[in-house]
Amino acid sequence: MVFQKKPKKKYCKDLGYQPNAIARGLVSNKSNTVGILFPEVSSQFSSKILRGVEEAVHDLGSSVIVCNTASQGKRTMKYLQLLSEKRVDGILFVSEKMTEEYYKKLKSLNIPVVLVSTESYQFPLPFVKVDDKHAAFTATDYLIKMGHSKIGMIGGNIQDPIAGQPRVDGYKQAMSYNGLTIKEENIIHSHGFSFEDGYNHFPKLMEQSPDLTAIFAASDELALGAISSAHKAGISIPEELSIIGYDNLPIAEMAIPPLTTVAQPLEQMGRVAAEMLFTMMADGAIVESRIMPHSVVERESVKRISER
Repeated sequence: MVFQKKPKKKYCKDLGYQPNAIARGLVSNKSNTVGILFPEVSSQFSSKILRGVEEAVHDLGSSVIVCNTASQGKRTMKYLQLLSEKRVDGILFVSEKMTEEYYKKLKSLNIPVVLVSTESYQFPLPFVKVDDKHAAFTATDYLIKMGHSKIGMIGGNIQDPIAGQPRVDGYKQAMSYNGLTIKEENIIHSHGFSFEDGYNHFPKLMEQSPDLTAIFAASDELALGAISSAHKAGISIPEELSIIGYDNLPIAEMAIPPLTTVAQPLEQMGRVAAEMLFTMMADGAIVESRIMPHSVVERESVKRISER
C-alpha cells in the first residue's frame, strides 16, 4: 500500500489549525494591526471615519485597535503606551491637537503616523482633512446667497486651533468678502461642539442679537442643539430663523426640519488616511497630505429671503 504524504497546509486545514497572530508577528516583525485614537468613539463623527478606516484596513489584511482618548485627550498618553506594547504597525490620530508630548512619544515608537481631521504646523506629520476655514466660508456664503445679511455664529472652543478658530475665521472672511459688518455680539463661543453646547448657547446668542435671520453652527450637533432650543423658545425653523450646520452627520437628515449643512467626506477621509498609512508602512515612503473636498447639502433648515 502506498501512502501519499499530505501537504502541511492540508494537515492544518483537516485539524482546524489557525495560525497564531503573535507567533506570525515574531517571525515577520509585524503585528498586522494599526491603532486609531479618537477623542470620542461613540460620536457619529468618529463612527463615520472608523467605517472608512476599517474597510481599508481589512481589505489590506490587517485589524484595528480603537482607543477612546476622551475629551481634551485625558487618556491619550495612556493609549499611546498601550499601542506601543501591542506593537502596532502604524497609528491614525484623529481630531485632536498634536502636542509636543504626544509627538515625542509617537516618534519614539518609530512607526508611521497619519493625522485625520487635524493637522500640525509644528510637527512634520501627514494629514487628511477638510480646509475648515474654507468650509466655514462656504457655509456662511451660502446663507448670504440665500438673502441673509444678519447672520450669527455658534462656534466651538475658540482655543481649538483645528476646528475652533479656523471656522470663526471662515465666517468672518465670508461676511467681509460680501461687504457685511462683522459684529462680535453676533458670535458666541461654546466649550465644545456638542448638542448640549448648542442648546445652552443659543438663548445667549439670541439675547445678544435678537434681529438675526440666520445662524452658522460650527457642527451639526451644535446646530441640532440650537434647533431644539429654538423650538423650546417658540422660534420656528426656518420660517423665523435659518440654521446651517457643519459635518453632514447621519442625524442631520433625521432632524426636524432636516438640516442643511456643509458635508465632510468622513468615510472617504478614513479610507484615504488608512491607505496613506499602509503606503508608509510598506516601504517607508513619504506621503503628501490631503485636503478633502467639502460641499453644501441642502435640506430644509435654511429659508431664502429677499432682504439683500
